[in-house]
Amino acid sequence: QVQLVESGGGLVQAGGSLTLSCVASGRTLSSFAMGWFRQAPGEREFVASLSTDGGTTYYADSVKGRITISRDNAKNTVYLQMNSLKAEDTAVYYCAASHARVSGSLMGEYAYWGQGTQVTVSS
Repeated sequence: QVQLVESGGGLVQAGGSLTLSCVASGRTLSSFAMGWFRQAPGEREFVASLSTDGGTTYYADSVKGRITISRDNAKNTVYLQMNSLKAEDTAVYYCAASHARVSGSLMGEYAYWGQGTQVTVSS
């Protein structure tokens, strides 16, 4: 069992930056592919994912070039660096862990989910 706790959300002006963190407990994160999703009013959508070794990443088209996913397995932590934020980035952001070495954009690939952290971008 893996417990995931996100942090780092908050209120930021458009054009600003935030870094979200996701700390895992219960198991070492190094054996899990990790993903970030977000949910505004409506469906939860994929943001980014990262393989166990950090060598493979996937990003939603809407965030490419502005958002970077990374991991520090020694700290059991995954990060989401968000730059040039837009009002449409406003959402609750969730991290998720997959038993696979590489996972993509499907929610069903992920076995464990955090509770989310709110990001609000003011225009």
